[in-house]
Amino acid sequence: MRERVVAACDGASKGNPGPAGWAWVVSAEDERTPARWEAGPLGRATNNVAELTALERLLSSVDPSVELEIRMDSQYAMKAVTTWLPGWKRNGWKTSGGKPVANQELVVGIDALLEGRSVEFRYVPAHQVDGDPLNDFADRAASQAAVVQQPAGSELGSPVPPPSPDTPGSGAPRKKTARRTGGASSSSARTIKAKFPGRCLCGRSYAAGESIAKNAQGWGHPECRTAGA
Repeated sequence: MRERVVAACDGASKGNPGPAGWAWVVSAEDERTPARWEAGPLGRATNNVAELTALERLLSSVDPSVELEIRMDSQYAMKAVTTWLPGWKRNGWKTSGGKPVANQELVVGIDALLEGRSVEFRYVPAHQVDGDPLNDFADRAASQAAVVQQPAGSELGSPVPPPSPDTPGSGAPRKKTARRTGGASSSSARTIKAKFPGRCLCGRSYAAGESIAKNAQGWGHPECRTAGA
C-alpha cells in the first residue's frame, strides 16, 4: 500500500445551477499521471454542490489510513472544510450571521470522512496552460459528466475526457458556466467597463474596470460572448 497519495477533485455546473457533474482522480507514483478516476452526474445542481460532492466521493474512495494530498481549484470547498467548518460546528451549524450553513449535509459528511486521517489541501489555479495535470483531468471529467449526465471512470473503461474548453489554447468554445455577480446592461455587440467584479460564464473572474460584453448567461469576457449560443 502506498504511504502517500496525491489526488485532485473538481465539480462543474453548466448554468449554476444547471446540469452538474463531479470527478476525482488519483495519481500514479509520479504524482502527475492519473492512475484511476471516477466521474458522475448530479442532474441540476450548483457549482458549490458539485465541488463538495467531488471531495466527498474522493475521500470515500481512498483508504483513510493513507496520507492524502488533495489538489483543488475551488476556494469555496477548501475553505468550507479547512477554515469555516470549526466555527460552523461551534455555532450549531449556523454561519456567523446566524443563518443555516449552505450544503450542510455534504459538509457534515466530509467532516466525518476527514476524522482521524491525514489530509493536506493544496489550492491550484484552474484552466492554466501549464496548470496542475491532475486538477485539469478532474476538471475535464467533471465538465464532461455535467454535459452528458453519465458516469465514467477508469473502472468502467471510459476514454480520457476531452480537453477543457476553458483552458487557453484548447481551440474549443468555452462552456463551463458560473453565476454572474456583476456587470451592467448593454447590447451584445459592444463591450463596456464592468462597474463591479464578477464571474464570466467560462468560470473565470473579471475585475471592476475590465472590459466585458453580454453573453448567453449574462456578462463576461468579450471572447466568451458567443459561448453556449
